Amino acid sequence: MNGKTSIDVGIAGSLTMIVLVTAVTLLLVSFYRRFKKLSDRNEDK
Repeated sequence: MNGKTSIDVGIAGSLTMIVLVTAVTLLLVSFYRRFKKLSDRNEDK
């Protein structure tokens, strides 16, 4: 019974890490696109 609990916690932890890494990656890509767009706009002036 104790082993099953630790397996469930491991799976939950893995899923949590996957979700967090995905969210951070999406945020970084979003901010990078916004920064690049602003950078390109400043170069045009």
